[in-house]
Amino acid sequence: MKVKAKIYKPTKTATQSGYGKTKKWVLEYLADDNSINPLMGWSSSSNTMSEVKLYFDSKDQAVEYANKNNIEFMIIDNNKRSVVKKSYTDNFLE
Repeated sequence: MKVKAKIYKPTKTATQSGYGKTKKWVLEYLADDNSINPLMGWSSSSNTMSEVKLYFDSKDQAVEYANKNNIEFMIIDNNKRSVVKKSYTDNFLE
């Protein structure tokens, strides 16, 4: 089975502290025939669907869309970040 799309939830960017663009799930088509453009030296593809990103409110909606449109996909789950609450006073105790 050749994967044509991936479904994932974006992670927080390293330069921002907010989680604003991490709420929705993304279905992103994968480029299967990357090549080097001989004129400019840029990478290019004849598949324009690789530039398409679809946003969904839930993973189930994205999977349902892919199944309904016969799109082969893989789901990429993110690791959950564990937050350890610390206090400044913990530096001086013990």
